[in-house]
Amino acid sequence: MATRPMISEAQSLEQYRIALDNAQNQAQIAAILAEFGYDAETINEGKTLWQNASDAYTLNKTEDVETSQAYAAFASKKEELENKYRMHRKKAKIIFRNDVLILEQLGIKGSIPQAYLRWLEVLKKFYASALANENIQTKLLRLKLNTDELLASNNLISELEAARGEYLREKGESQDATKAKDQALAILDDWMSDFYAVAKIALEDNIQLMESLGKMVRS
Repeated sequence: MATRPMISEAQSLEQYRIALDNAQNQAQIAAILAEFGYDAETINEGKTLWQNASDAYTLNKTEDVETSQAYAAFASKKEELENKYRMHRKKAKIIFRNDVLILEQLGIKGSIPQAYLRWLEVLKKFYASALANENIQTKLLRLKLNTDELLASNNLISELEAARGEYLREKGESQDATKAKDQALAILDDWMSDFYAVAKIALEDNIQLMESLGKMVRS
């Protein structure tokens, strides 16, 4: 398999595009290459591989952007919920500091877990328990934590889970697109490696023409 030169994928694609266009459209180069097996039909095969790689590259970039956007939406929801829960938890711990059973029922003894899934379980327990107990709701009113706020935070949990699901879906699609792009570029790299090897021989007596194929030639 051809080794990718130390240039970006975008630069590589542009170099290949220019090379294939000039190999087909510059009459002198086209005539010489045709004698070495790279006639218009063969060049079109390379252009098809280039188009496949270009499309895969563009799709991969699109998926990467969508993944970043989905993660940003998820992270924003998580930060919002973290801030709400931290304040609600603080108020509940003050109000029920002498009621061990309620503290356990709300799941607010000890520290807040760092792992996402465990953290989410703790939040679900807190809001579900508070919303299921009118006595808890009544006492929380003393520090201006009302039922509407509890409901809103509980609903935010569902929104967060949906946002995370969307992020993971986009992440999977991005990973698939990356694999497809890498495969398409590898196939194109191999084809172009053979093309350049033959072109160097074919154009040996007109070596300056290699520059039209995207290869710099020393004077």
